[in-house]
Amino acid sequence: MKIKLQPILLLVLSLAFASCNSTKKEETAKGQIPVKTDIPLDSIQLSDPCILAAKSTETYYMTGTGGLLWKSKDLAKWTGPFHVAKTDEQSWMGKDPMIWAAELHQYKGKYYYFATFTNEEIKIDTVKGNIIPRRASHVLVSDKAEGPYVPMEDPTYLPANKPTLDGTLWADKDGKPYMVYCYEWLQSMDSEGKLDGTMEKIELKPDLSGSVGEARLMFRASASPWSKELDEDGKLRASKVTDGPWLFETVTGRLGMIWTSWAFENYTQGVAYSESGTLDGPWIQEKEPITPPNFGHGMLFQTFDGKWMMSVHSHRDENGRYIRVPHLFEVDLSGDKLVVLGPYLP
Repeated sequence: MKIKLQPILLLVLSLAFASCNSTKKEETAKGQIPVKTDIPLDSIQLSDPCILAAKSTETYYMTGTGGLLWKSKDLAKWTGPFHVAKTDEQSWMGKDPMIWAAELHQYKGKYYYFATFTNEEIKIDTVKGNIIPRRASHVLVSDKAEGPYVPMEDPTYLPANKPTLDGTLWADKDGKPYMVYCYEWLQSMDSEGKLDGTMEKIELKPDLSGSVGEARLMFRASASPWSKELDEDGKLRASKVTDGPWLFETVTGRLGMIWTSWAFENYTQGVAYSESGTLDGPWIQEKEPITPPNFGHGMLFQTFDGKWMMSVHSHRDENGRYIRVPHLFEVDLSGDKLVVLGPYLP
């Protein structure tokens, strides 16, 4: 009997050893996640990619929709995914919220995880036949770029009866931190009762543990001259979608925002600039988008050798499956405007 079992035992051990060398496993709150190494950027399926270049570890950390994290030393090969977002099951998010468009920000010695959380079990409104679940931008914190990211003091940053998304961080010239986010077009209407998403700002506490006061309107989706769609009657109108804000300054100190909407069927990114140099605006939209069609939800970061990059995602159809893939564009901020130089292949 022992002689017969030995080959089987050796085979099991051999397979186990091979598995450990090809795929590591990370123990997380959600169980075992297969962690892969040396994955090319364009082989990762990820929406809304955001990359943090952490000088303390000389590592790039990429997150996005889904609440997972990837790591890289050179932007070319990536290791992951790791589950890093830990939410409070007793909060409005519930046991297993959807996580969209996560961002990583380093601010005053800590790392912050801005993301959109959705609890589909809570319905907050019905508008024009669309049932709207509870969805909001929220912030988690960590002492390390790689997490884990955990809740802070306030369970709610934005009104519970408004669907909000894609929150990002900006410290304005008044020295205060703000969350800039989208009030979703599913509910947001203009003065004529037409659906029209907005870009808004709200002050945050000094440690980002909650919000302060009321939100203020920055601009509406309809302000964009390049984003268009056809309404229910087939008439041409401005797109109603605001998506993916990211703030930046040029070398000359000009404040800008990249953000995304739709140009008919194409997901596309444009840019606006603040005439006052602050979040208060007024915000003037550029006439033309800055990315080719089918690229959007961008953010900016600087590589360890000083190059400025914009990460975006595009999508492709694979046998009926809607696949989103991260991409990099090199950009120039040395003048008075953001200039996209072209695709960057690490």
